[in-house]
Amino acid sequence: MDFSFTEEQEQLRRSVREFAEGEIAPHVMEWDEASHFPVEIMPKLGEMGLLGVIFPEEYGGADLGYIEYAIAIEELSRVDGSVGLIIAAHNSLCSNHIFKFGNEAQKKKYLTPLAQGKQIGAWSLTEPEAGSDAGGTRTTAKRDGKHWVLNGAKTFTTNGHYADVCVAMAVTDKSKNSHGISAFILEKGMAGFKPGKKENKLGMRASDTSEVIFSDCRVPEENMLGAEGEGFIGSLKILDGGRISIAALALGMAQGALEAATKYAKQRKQFGQAISEFQAIQFKLADMATQVEAARLLVYQAAWLADRGDGRFTRESSMAKLFASEVAVRVANECVQIHGGYGFIKDYPAEKYYRDVKLCTIGEGTSEIQRLVIARQLLGKSK
Repeated sequence: MDFSFTEEQEQLRRSVREFAEGEIAPHVMEWDEASHFPVEIMPKLGEMGLLGVIFPEEYGGADLGYIEYAIAIEELSRVDGSVGLIIAAHNSLCSNHIFKFGNEAQKKKYLTPLAQGKQIGAWSLTEPEAGSDAGGTRTTAKRDGKHWVLNGAKTFTTNGHYADVCVAMAVTDKSKNSHGISAFILEKGMAGFKPGKKENKLGMRASDTSEVIFSDCRVPEENMLGAEGEGFIGSLKILDGGRISIAALALGMAQGALEAATKYAKQRKQFGQAISEFQAIQFKLADMATQVEAARLLVYQAAWLADRGDGRFTRESSMAKLFASEVAVRVANECVQIHGGYGFIKDYPAEKYYRDVKLCTIGEGTSEIQRLVIARQLLGKSK
């Protein structure tokens, strides 16, 4: 049993950390305050291969695995969770759905520019009335000759306003329930397809989250992704990998919050000494560090299983996502507490970690849904 990273993986970590600290860190609060999507760094992320981490070279990808992917997301999120989220949604959801279920023509046309970083991807499953119950999708797709006509709306779509390509789910046969939901590839500029309201969020503010609207949107039949009626089933498989990325996102922010708390505790003096000398603070830091390390083991175990490619890793990815996200919330909370009054103001990073981490217990399946998934796996239940 080997828990070490390879030299290549360590080099990747160093490279992404250097980029995050040099190119992202100086702008974090500026982007957060303005809800600014960091378009200026996207080309560089593409050059580094971070927009196609898990895809083969033949499709423009970096041809790396989920362990490397988790490393990249962790290091980006350690500095700014918003950037980690942008990369996660692009890779795990949109691009991976095309990679896993697209035909060769679709991969060449859509996956290649996404993996090369020349285009940005979005993935639309959630609707105003279909959140945890994603099987309750109401967006419809009706065949009209050699096209499908989509009508409806999605919500909480990451990268919605900036995406060049969007994978969206729509009902093609209402009588078949979740087996009547199909996936489609949409391109920016298609008539009847547009982003809607941009959400004004608590945290992750540099990440774009918006509605996506379909109004008599005519999609060529060759843009159906996978078999008709298999879109929702495919989405569940895509979410297995997506949850690893959200777990890595939570891990990165938890690590960042731990480091911020440790640094502050060494610098802040009260009663004539640094507060890190007080046992109460030492115990907090010890608990935080232990929880972060436990989360790290779950995250990289799930990534390792994904890289093996010899079966589903649903339970492990849900465990990693559940534990890492809830640890991140606890660690960020303690980070604020250790900072005291300074944890409540924007001059220090504590308050931003506190705001950002909460999304990880909600996005790509709430903590409650993760517990349900894990329990079903343990009990051998298919539904």
